[in-house]
Amino acid sequence: MRVSLWQLPLILLVFVLLFSCSTVPVTGRRQLDLVPDSTMLSTSFQEYNEFLKNHNLSSDQEKVQMVRRVGKRIQQSVETYFARQNLSGELQDYQWEFNLVEDDQVNAFAMPGGKVVVYTGLLPVAENETGLAVVMGHEIAHAAAKHGSERMSQMLVQQMAGMSLAAALQNQPGPTRQLAMAAFGAGTAVGFLLPYSRVQESEADRLGLIFMAMAGYDPRAAVDFWRRMAEKKEGKGPPEFLSTHPADDTRIRNIQQLLPDAMQYYRG
Repeated sequence: MRVSLWQLPLILLVFVLLFSCSTVPVTGRRQLDLVPDSTMLSTSFQEYNEFLKNHNLSSDQEKVQMVRRVGKRIQQSVETYFARQNLSGELQDYQWEFNLVEDDQVNAFAMPGGKVVVYTGLLPVAENETGLAVVMGHEIAHAAAKHGSERMSQMLVQQMAGMSLAAALQNQPGPTRQLAMAAFGAGTAVGFLLPYSRVQESEADRLGLIFMAMAGYDPRAAVDFWRRMAEKKEGKGPPEFLSTHPADDTRIRNIQQLLPDAMQYYRG
C-alpha cells in the first residue's frame, strides 16, 4: 500500500501514541512519555534554582514554616501511597523542596522532581493551613503524575507532525501551505493539547484530594477553596474547550463527586 505525503503526519502521531506511552502512577491513565526522567529532572532543578535566584523568598518565618509543614506532610502522603502501590522507584530521584516567594500573584506551582513554590498572594485566598493543603496537594499531584514530562512529550509530537506536514506541502502553492498549517495548528491545540491539559488538571484534583486527605487535611475544604479562587478571578475566562483548565463550575462539580473516595483516606 502506498502512503501519500499527506498521510505521514497522521501515521507519525499514531506510531508515537502507540509505542511511546507509559502509565500514570495511581490512576493508571496512559500518557505520552518521550522525555527521559533524567533529562526532565535535571532541567527542572536548574530552572527552579534560577527561579529562586530571581525572586525574593519570604522572610515571614511563621508562613514559611506553614508552607514547609504542609509540603512535607503531603510529600509523606505521596511517598506512602506510592510505596503501597510498589511504585517507590518513581520517586527515587525526587529532591523535595518547598519555598514561599514574596509575590502578590494568587498562584503556586510544583516542578518535576518535587520542587514547589507558593506565592504569598495565595495565602489570603487559602485562609488557613487546610486551604493551603488543597492547592499544594493539587500542584504536587502534577509532579507525582509526571504531567510536565507528558506536556513536553505532547509538544514534541505536535512539532514532529508539523514538520512532516510542512514537508508534504512543500510543492503546494503558498496560500495552500499557509491555510493547511494554520488549520493544523488550531486543530492540534483544540483537539489534542488543550483537552489533555484539562485531563491533567482534573487528574491533579483527584490525586491532590487523596494526598491531602492522607496528610490529615479535610478534603471537603477543597470546594470552598476553589469557590474562593473563582471569585478572585477578574472577568470571564475563555470557553472551556479553549482553556487549559476546566471551567470553575465544572471543577467544583467534579471535586464534589470525588470527595467520597477521598474521604476514605481521611482520618481527621
